[in-house]
Amino acid sequence: MALSSMTGFARSHGASGPYVFEWELKSVNAKGFDLRMRLPPGWDELEAFAKKRAGEVLSRGTVYANLNVKRASSVSTIRINEEVLASIIKVAGVLAGKIDAVAPSIDGLLGIKGVIEVVEPESDEAEDKAAKAAAAAAFDQALSELVAMRQREGLTLGQVLSQRMDEIELLAKRAEAAPGRKPDAIKARLAEQIAALLESSDRFDPDRLSQEAIMIAAKADIREELDRIASHISQAREMIGKGGPVGRRLDFLAQEFNREVNTCCSKSNDLELTNTGLEMKNVVEQFREQVQNLE
Repeated sequence: MALSSMTGFARSHGASGPYVFEWELKSVNAKGFDLRMRLPPGWDELEAFAKKRAGEVLSRGTVYANLNVKRASSVSTIRINEEVLASIIKVAGVLAGKIDAVAPSIDGLLGIKGVIEVVEPESDEAEDKAAKAAAAAAFDQALSELVAMRQREGLTLGQVLSQRMDEIELLAKRAEAAPGRKPDAIKARLAEQIAALLESSDRFDPDRLSQEAIMIAAKADIREELDRIASHISQAREMIGKGGPVGRRLDFLAQEFNREVNTCCSKSNDLELTNTGLEMKNVVEQFREQVQNLE
């Protein structure tokens, strides 16, 4: 199963009977899945179908779906409202006997609001039903194209994330080989810190000294953190290779990476190890930013 981005765009066209329509779908990043639709009046029944279909193939991202419909080959007719016209003529006749005015012309009468009505062609139930079925099929086509585009972007994201994992692994190996990680270096730092403790008080409790020495020794090594980083790298590669909607899990893993790298930096008493940790932290942040785009 392929990785998918949460961003994408698709468009489809269709026609049925006198109707011509166009779907436009656009998806952006979001924590969950949401389909927001804009439909013309009379086409609302497509919303339930569209939400069901989109929910079957998408798990994250906000999708904006717009449907534009035009009625082709439809000619409006002009109709004269006889009742309104008769009333106006009657009033004009009454006024003619009371005031000195020019008799109303045909242009003037037709220009009065309500005399002329524009009549839209009546819709045909069978045509409307067929058009909505065709629009539903066109939505499926646009949705398939949207999924395909998101998967193409997901493929690129997967390659970028794999590169970030390679970089983190390389930096972890550099940290492993850092001079400050050598047993002699750790032993020397431990001896210095214990000596500093002894100098700070001539009445230092031997038991307390033992406890402090154990704590210092525990903080002097980053073996545990490096092991967990290696485990996270393995998990991330497995998720990237497996594909599917793994964005949330990779985002959580990015937080775990960051926690381990921060601990490595805080434990480090060696400049090279600190610099390596900071580089690793930067790569982890790049990894996390790319993961935010994944479904």
